[in-house]
Amino acid sequence: MYAPHGGTLINRLVTGAERDALLAKAANLPAITLNSREMSDLEMIAVGAMSPLCGFMGQADYDNVVANMRLADNTPWPLPIVLATKGDDAAPAAGSEIALKGECGTIYGVMTVSDAWQPDRENELDQCFSGTGAKADHDHPAWGYLSTLGTSYVGGEITVANLPSHEKHNEFRFTPEQTRAAFAEKGWNTIVAFQTRNPIHRAHEYLTKVALEQTDGLLVHPLVGDTKSDDIPSDTRMECYKVLLTKYYPMDRTMLGVYPQAMRYGGPREAILHAVCRQNYGCTHIIIGRDHAGVGSYYGTFDAQSIFDQYGEGELKINTLLFEHAFYCKLTGGMASTKSSPAKNEDKIFLSGTKVREMLTNGERPPVEFSRPEVADILIAAYAKAETANA
Repeated sequence: MYAPHGGTLINRLVTGAERDALLAKAANLPAITLNSREMSDLEMIAVGAMSPLCGFMGQADYDNVVANMRLADNTPWPLPIVLATKGDDAAPAAGSEIALKGECGTIYGVMTVSDAWQPDRENELDQCFSGTGAKADHDHPAWGYLSTLGTSYVGGEITVANLPSHEKHNEFRFTPEQTRAAFAEKGWNTIVAFQTRNPIHRAHEYLTKVALEQTDGLLVHPLVGDTKSDDIPSDTRMECYKVLLTKYYPMDRTMLGVYPQAMRYGGPREAILHAVCRQNYGCTHIIIGRDHAGVGSYYGTFDAQSIFDQYGEGELKINTLLFEHAFYCKLTGGMASTKSSPAKNEDKIFLSGTKVREMLTNGERPPVEFSRPEVADILIAAYAKAETANA
């Protein structure tokens, strides 16, 4: 395993008497309310998944990340991790302390404010979410989030007394400290992460098994933070992962854990974010396929692979396993890619996400060359339930 990104696994959680004292102080401080994305970022920062961040970014880090994909100290970092004021609330003063609370009213910790500023969100959208496919515009999901925020960003180190509680997937919520310990116990020296926000279909299965041929273990690490409303819910996806891993993977070389981050649909930049965070979890490799973290046609097909070339040798420790579009090849009778199959288009079986959703909505089973039948059964039942609920 590699050292965490930046060299040290950050821990901003306090316990015991220190926790009690922090909560007592927080009760008398002015508070800022965190939305669901900010809550997931708070959790990731607190447990070290976003090392070397010790809190929400100040302006110097933010400006350099937006412009150059680096923190102010030149450490590679691709996307802003920021806390925003809400509505017309005024920003707290630099040097002050504020309580961090959830929308439920629970206090989670305290921030020591380093600075507050009014960002240029149009510039953030353009710089962080445009690709070679298209310039980011107000139809991009990123603007759907950015446009809801208050006028200021607030930066500073955080100290956390309580992690957010979750109703789902708690048996699969592992901190970086826990995954690193699990990998060591299993005797895995090389671990490949598979980032996903979708059910695993046959092409994904092929990629992960090719990766397993090169490493000691596989961490299937689905994102369970905020996603778009038309993405498949995490509870449905988790059922798919569990049945697939149990039946079709070697369980002694596979581990399932959830990744609490919110989806930003940042394409190439988000691919880097997924990589450095997985390094913090202890992974030595990450699978980067076509249009990783993409949405619509904003990014070029392989932008998320080529963007890693912008960093110098050794700046990112984690290794990227780069894959082209995989498909079922009728010519060879198995899964393949353009690197391993001479098949023409008529001999390739792959379906668009739109076509698959249409089939599932109609209760139709996708072909076995696309999806394992057990996964298709779960998805068909979930779509039927959703249709009934919306009727």
